[in-house]
Amino acid sequence: MELRRVRGARLRAGLLSRGMRDSTTPRDARLADLAARQHGVVSVADLRMLGFDRDSIARRVASGRLHRLHRGVYAVGHTVVNRHGHYLAAVMACGDGAVLSHRSAAALYGIRPSDAPRIDVTVSRISGVRTSARIVVHRPATPAERTRRHGIPVTTPGQTLADLALGLPRRALEKAAENAEALRLHVAVPAGHPGARRLAEAMAHDLGTTTRSPLEDAFLELCDAHGIPRPLVNTVVEGVEVDFCWPGARLVVETDGHEHHGTRAAFERDRARDARLTALGWRVMRFTERQVLHDAASVAGVVLAGREGAAWRNSLISRSRSPSTPG
Repeated sequence: MELRRVRGARLRAGLLSRGMRDSTTPRDARLADLAARQHGVVSVADLRMLGFDRDSIARRVASGRLHRLHRGVYAVGHTVVNRHGHYLAAVMACGDGAVLSHRSAAALYGIRPSDAPRIDVTVSRISGVRTSARIVVHRPATPAERTRRHGIPVTTPGQTLADLALGLPRRALEKAAENAEALRLHVAVPAGHPGARRLAEAMAHDLGTTTRSPLEDAFLELCDAHGIPRPLVNTVVEGVEVDFCWPGARLVVETDGHEHHGTRAAFERDRARDARLTALGWRVMRFTERQVLHDAASVAGVVLAGREGAAWRNSLISRSRSPSTPG
């Protein structure tokens, strides 16, 4: 028993000594430098280029100096990898020619936030890589236009927006285009891209529909989804700034988030504004954040009924003002 303990201690000491020698080799120094330039991640190809064979890689995995993120991709030194590191690791895992794309590319540029659990990567049409639990693989009919940002291969801003145009709701796409313009990104849409026309419409939208909050975005998406014509947004009516307005119907809609409308002072102020607009012949509707986000069909029905009622009233007024025709 004692002999076994001695042998075990010698074995552990030998492994530790060898690990210490490995950790101070020029190869490890070069590995650390490369990882620092690549957001803490490296590929098997990187490791082999630095002179690591399969056994030396396995030893570093066993000792906790390499941590597997995907097949053939490792974090160096620790498991804490930032967002850019995870993006680059996903691209590496998909092989040569792969690029970050779609929602993930939009998040990298700051065009549109993404909390998607999987990372979007575009590969060549003939690539054998498949979608997995952590990566969504896209195969466009024509090669994606690409660049690099923060050292990560990524689709260009124009390619990214055109890709988003194939799936995003109208308002979300308009907002992404607005953000790209605000960030002064160069947006050149690939010729022949199936999302090009829809993106062009989004980029040319009337700035009178520019919103200031996610709740306002949600209300415009609600209008689009239920066939309600786009209102003016954050415009002034009778000296009062309102969230949404259809002047022809003399209809105003206010969307009330709790943050800005939940106090007693805000309640009193809102009612005074509503009374003023009503006295001047406007109809004012208010909807809470919960109603807009979770009861969109009912909200849309009320707004449509309000617009139809206004059209009917306007028709009666118009007829009453017309000169009578002799019988």
